[in-house]
Amino acid sequence: MHNAEHTEPRPWPAGPVSLATLRDHVERGEITTIRLAVPDIQGRPKGKILSAPVFMERMNSEAEMCAYVLATDINMTPLDGFDLTGWQQGYGDLGVRADPNSIRLLPHQPGTALVIGDAFHPGGAPVEVAPRHILRTQLERLADLGYHAAVGTEVEFLLYQGTAQDAHQSGYRGLRPAWPHNLDYSLGHPPEATDFFGHLHGVLQDAGIPIEAIKTEGAPGQVEVTFVYGDVMGACDAYTAFRLIVQDLAQRHGMTPVFMAAPVTGVGSGLHTHLSLWSPHGNAFTYHRGDDLPPALERAIAGLLSALPHLAPLYAPTANSYKRYAPHTFAPTRYTWGFDNRGCAIRVTGVGENAHVEVRLPGADANLYLALAAACAAMIHGIEDCPELPPPCVGDPYTVTDAAAVPADLAEAVRDFDGHKIAYDALGETVVRHYARAAQAEIAWQRSHVTDVERERGVGRV
Repeated sequence: MHNAEHTEPRPWPAGPVSLATLRDHVERGEITTIRLAVPDIQGRPKGKILSAPVFMERMNSEAEMCAYVLATDINMTPLDGFDLTGWQQGYGDLGVRADPNSIRLLPHQPGTALVIGDAFHPGGAPVEVAPRHILRTQLERLADLGYHAAVGTEVEFLLYQGTAQDAHQSGYRGLRPAWPHNLDYSLGHPPEATDFFGHLHGVLQDAGIPIEAIKTEGAPGQVEVTFVYGDVMGACDAYTAFRLIVQDLAQRHGMTPVFMAAPVTGVGSGLHTHLSLWSPHGNAFTYHRGDDLPPALERAIAGLLSALPHLAPLYAPTANSYKRYAPHTFAPTRYTWGFDNRGCAIRVTGVGENAHVEVRLPGADANLYLALAAACAAMIHGIEDCPELPPPCVGDPYTVTDAAAVPADLAEAVRDFDGHKIAYDALGETVVRHYARAAQAEIAWQRSHVTDVERERGVGRV
């Protein structure tokens, strides 16, 4: 019998990994393809699958991608009305420059790495409306004020039985949750759910996506994943990889994940962000119950309450987003704040150096880069412009009448966003106009399509 030399398998490094580590894997033939992605305005990674050796040769140059990936709707429809691109401009290309800090190996797809890139115009100027650039701009503004932000994220989504192809063939009717009951905080799950959670946890760990917990939520088939507190841009890049991984693994387990804000009437799925601001002296939000709020925390809350009503298309981008905001659903209906109150838009929680704010406005359909950009811009508004801080909500926030209401729909949100001084000062006219146009396209699509609910109420009844 031939005695081949036995070699132990090399450990699979957790991502993100360094460029040198990636190069080593490529040279050994362990990584053969690179998924180079740009997050689009919906937060989805769009890009190309590149040969790994070719990618390494061209790492410092720009790949090309049609500009419409940053100026389209959820169906990838080429739309007019954007300044970035359109039929008048011929739908030209943008450059994509890989960010070496975003390299992540994908253990569930052997031989593959994911790299997030930034979009650039010919000549090298960054694309102002790209979600990563919008967030980076707000982080730089915070840095100019002496702060950096940290974030922990919680996302809720639904799991349905069957693949996405099954759902499509059924006309998206009769979808069955992966389990039929409220399993909130349950530690006993159906075997198929247990298998999926175990597979997901292992892949996320191996991909270097730091999570704290996976739990079942209050609606049938609903899941919540909580991510470890850390760097804002890194958290967004990890979340982008997470969405890719969840879609892939769920399909392999014969299930379909749904990241809608209101996937079913009476059910809401949130994308809650836990934020704090840090200075060289530590957490600027540090406080203890019974003490006065520290100035930075007071200004941040006031800014969030004052500015977020005018930035809603960034964290509630679809018509469905606004169907989540309903009384006594744990989704806010007014811009209120309170201590450890989950009915408020802004929840102050944690003590000492763990003190932070939880922004409960974004739904599961939000683009995390944009939702966090909106929150950072709002806190900057609070620090720079010093809006008045209303008293905290004590008791049931759904009975409050003297706080601004969350927009009733996307059309109202756009009216409060497009042209408003707070939005223009925070984001610039180019960004506001771009995302107002995206929202208007969403509104136009919804208004021109007949829904199942309309047929249910209309056929044989009118």
